[in-house]
Amino acid sequence: MTARIAPSILAADFARLADAAALVERAGADLLHVDVMDGHFVPNITVGPPVVAALHRATRLPLDVHLMIEEPDRYLEAFVSAGASMVTVHVEVLPHLHRTLSRIRELGARAGAALNPSTPLESIREVAGLLDHLLIMSVNPGFGGQSFIPRSIARIAEARALLDAAGSAAPIEVDGGVDLSNAGPLVEAGTSILVAGAFIYGAPDPAGAIASLRRAAAGGTR
Repeated sequence: MTARIAPSILAADFARLADAAALVERAGADLLHVDVMDGHFVPNITVGPPVVAALHRATRLPLDVHLMIEEPDRYLEAFVSAGASMVTVHVEVLPHLHRTLSRIRELGARAGAALNPSTPLESIREVAGLLDHLLIMSVNPGFGGQSFIPRSIARIAEARALLDAAGSAAPIEVDGGVDLSNAGPLVEAGTSILVAGAFIYGAPDPAGAIASLRRAAAGGTR
């Protein structure tokens, strides 16, 4: 079974988000990744619950909402009510991660934790049983179109081993610089969800880009 493909709307034309969502849905994407940035945790500002609600009306794809914000607990209910199927929060801003993950699940969404490139994997060991997915950042978050950090492949393998040892089957998602050169190795290392923004929405043929990424990912299937 190959990895799921989650196009990131961060790289889409924000004036035509409904069209961007429809395009990747027709092309067979599995999820739609929505990066929420507050200008504090990361140096960029993107979208909030109203845009998530609009996307929810525009597509049948599950919305994979990634909260790159300093106070995610304040907005969990709003994003789930807006239509988020998955909500991912950053370990770096949460002193009570167990409580936050539990709350996301109580609200009816799948709960995920995200780790920046320099954050130790050990930080999620004690909440492994609450994770519905683990997001490994393969760039420093904040902007699309960045170069993939090569060390991320080994980090994925280490994360998979940690989760397995903790008895967690949570899939690993990777976000940042994903393209044809690394999709296969990432899947081989244990990635189950590939987030791709610039590679898909920056391509002349986004549907063709999704198909080629899926083929590359299949080459890494164990």
